[in-house]
Amino acid sequence: SVLNISAAVGSQAVLPCKSYRMVWTQDRLNDRQRVVHWDVYSSYYGDNKMERLCDMYSAGAQRVYSSYNQGRIFMPQNAFTDGNFSLVIKDVAESDAGTYSCNLHHHYCHLYETVKIRLDITKKGKYANQYWDGEMPVIIALQGSTVMLPCVNHNHIWTERHSEEEQQVVHWDRQPPGVPHDRADRLIDLYASGERRSYGPLFIRQKMNITDTAFALGDFSLRISELESADEGTYSCHLHHHYCGLHERRIYQVFVTEPVREKKVVNLTTHNVAPAIDPNVVRGHNVINVIIPESRLHFFQQLGYILATLLLFVVILIIVVLITRKRRQRGYEYNVKKYGEKDVNLKEFTVDTTDLTQYRSEDIRLDYKNNILKEKAEQARSFPAKNIDLDKDFRKEYCK
Repeated sequence: SVLNISAAVGSQAVLPCKSYRMVWTQDRLNDRQRVVHWDVYSSYYGDNKMERLCDMYSAGAQRVYSSYNQGRIFMPQNAFTDGNFSLVIKDVAESDAGTYSCNLHHHYCHLYETVKIRLDITKKGKYANQYWDGEMPVIIALQGSTVMLPCVNHNHIWTERHSEEEQQVVHWDRQPPGVPHDRADRLIDLYASGERRSYGPLFIRQKMNITDTAFALGDFSLRISELESADEGTYSCHLHHHYCGLHERRIYQVFVTEPVREKKVVNLTTHNVAPAIDPNVVRGHNVINVIIPESRLHFFQQLGYILATLLLFVVILIIVVLITRKRRQRGYEYNVKKYGEKDVNLKEFTVDTTDLTQYRSEDIRLDYKNNILKEKAEQARSFPAKNIDLDKDFRKEYCK
């Protein structure tokens, strides 16, 4: 889950990362957190009950619960140094037969392991043997002998080869908007031993900090002073416990808003007098929880949709224009082919030229701009030569 935090510009933001579990704090009694104890489930006395034999803490003496077993059963004194928690039983008796369990508890890391072994007693040495029955090791020991029930674990969780304080570390990362999580910037590393490492420019190291008592109190909150718009992004708190093999992570989204400006009421009757500040009024920054996208991919995604729509519209327009042109070309070809294939008989067309003289005889009244055009117009209006027979009247008179 991601916690969204909104703060005003110039204010101080606190990104909480608290864990009060003992595994994430420095426990001065860590020697009491690792313990091993042996139990036995026996039916020798007919009661079929579990009995505690002995236990041992990492920095304490082992404790045997029965006076009968004092000095008879024990674990090695260097058990937590070597990781050998085997149980030694001297002078084995028939009453020692049963199912034994070696229980390793790490309360600091909340880890538990159990090893079970079955012990059978025989009175004949030739029957002494060890084998695996498919569920647990089986040891057949000779009565009166000394037997060792193995329980060995060399893992550093159960031994003292590593200091727990050197295995606890917390670090903060910042992921700016639009940057993938695998390229986040490391801000701070803080080890339980007291070592601290800060990364980035000096002003970043000065404005982002974790308290020195983080591991003592279990409070690993990151304090960011003088917030700016550049501080927006995804912050993650990582808790590592290499000793226990544990890891936790907390994620926060930080959004920076502009502070709300207060409206000032100015008294026009007074001049050069600042308004009085009411000491009873507490002024603070308005904090609003706003869920914002993890990156700017949302903006680019919407922009991509718009560009894709415009591109699709242009493609459709081009297709329509091409189809229209193609259809027009087909129409022209069809008309040419249609009239070209038809045989036209020119004799069928008669031209009547009788009426042409009427239009020739009309006066063309134009306003000419030069003499050449005027002469051409007069030539066009000239009438054809007329044949006059001068002897026509003479013949009519004398032929009577």
